[in-house]
Amino acid sequence: MPYTVLARKYRSRSFDDVIGQAPIATTLANAIKAGRIHHGYLFTGTRGVGKTSMARILAKALNCLKHDAPTVTPCCECDACRAIAEGQDVDVLEIDAASNTGVDNIRELRSNTAYRPARSRFKVYIIDEVHMLSTGAFNALLKTLEEPPDHVKFILATTEIQKVPATIQSRCQRFNFRHIGPEDIAARLRLIVESEGATADDAVIHRVARLAQGSMRDALSILDQLLSVSPTRLSADVLDELLPPALDERIFALLERAADGDVAAVLTALDGIVAEGRGLEGFAADAVELVRTLMLVRTCGPDAGVVDLPAGAREAYVRLAGQFELSHYVQMIGMLEELRRNVRVSGAGRALTDATLVRIARLRQWTPIEQVIARLTGAQPAEGEKKKLSAEAASPQRAAPPPRADAPSQVPPPARSRPVDEVIVYEGPGADSEADAGPGAFSEGWSPTEADAAGAGVPAASSVPDGGPEWRDAPPEVHERARRDPTVRKVLDLFDGSVVGVRVPASVPAGASSE
Repeated sequence: MPYTVLARKYRSRSFDDVIGQAPIATTLANAIKAGRIHHGYLFTGTRGVGKTSMARILAKALNCLKHDAPTVTPCCECDACRAIAEGQDVDVLEIDAASNTGVDNIRELRSNTAYRPARSRFKVYIIDEVHMLSTGAFNALLKTLEEPPDHVKFILATTEIQKVPATIQSRCQRFNFRHIGPEDIAARLRLIVESEGATADDAVIHRVARLAQGSMRDALSILDQLLSVSPTRLSADVLDELLPPALDERIFALLERAADGDVAAVLTALDGIVAEGRGLEGFAADAVELVRTLMLVRTCGPDAGVVDLPAGAREAYVRLAGQFELSHYVQMIGMLEELRRNVRVSGAGRALTDATLVRIARLRQWTPIEQVIARLTGAQPAEGEKKKLSAEAASPQRAAPPPRADAPSQVPPPARSRPVDEVIVYEGPGADSEADAGPGAFSEGWSPTEADAAGAGVPAASSVPDGGPEWRDAPPEVHERARRDPTVRKVLDLFDGSVVGVRVPASVPAGASSE
């Protein structure tokens, strides 16, 4: 008897057997119970998530010969059910759109829909990879798909829904098949290993589930390969012998070295990944996904629904996620994505990759942008940054070196009389409305004095107390002097902003502001 691969041998046979697509199975079952069976269905999703299996289950539910009407529990034993499961039933036609892309193929299909099924209730057309049809073929299918004969049902399947015309989508009920979760894949693999008379370590099961990346078919193909090497016992040694360590584990170790600032270890880890045959573009893409996972762990926590962590690695991910600031993760994703695009066309891809990883390994030596903004604006830092700032404040400060003998004497600034508080009104990327721009936009203002009027232009800091005086616009000459001030220019360049107004207390006489 010829060998049947696991992906076919353990294909789901009924709605209850479907893995990871329970909402879709429930919806279709309820439609059959209520007698609300649509004439066209569109299944979309990535490879190996159960689109074709679900189409065959629906066909069996419609045509099971042991029931007098469509049923949600097909027997899977009658001639029709067995033939549908094998893809050989005369009334359930599976068409590969990649091989039948032309208008003539669809015209033949349309002409055949006029004939009633040979033995079943419905004639079912399952068109796989329907996005491969030509524009003319889609147009030829429109009318039949919208108003087919009562005995005809269409089930369309595709992995690229964006290539299916909206006119086709609007004539079908669309079902989006999701990636199958690692835990669901692992549970299924355990049952299959037991059915095959073998045993497997939990670490092997979980690793295969992660390598499948949401595809049940991929997981069964890997398991099939492992059982060929060791039919009775699947251990970690067998998995390492057949497959290299998972790339996400290698990249995770690389990022751990980067968190430690060990540039040499980071470059050595990259050399090991490249030596195993992994391309630089693929490495960058996988690194982006792992950095994103760490960012989600840092932001949402390890138990959030958007976070998918490898089994047994939860604590390691939480520990590493706390090593970088959120701004660091944003920078890393940007650098790695730019690297992915550049290595595709560059002749110096390895040098670009090395340089990017050196920058990532030195990220923690840079002050996070959150702290820079907090210091410039006087905003209250986040809880995690408070500890860092407190530690810096507690560290001993080095005394200023004594002046050299040949150093020019320090001329004290002239006495400042009648200081006038002026507030720079800032308008830039952070000021989305009038409420974001106005007096007090910065924690430090600019106080011109008589020395300023004399041309010294010495910037001074003065706080603007809450509940202070009324403000009015300053004269044009003060506005222009504020625009030229070097300190103001540095702040504006940092935030890509502009001076849109300068105000002084209304109680100050008009002539004083020009001093």
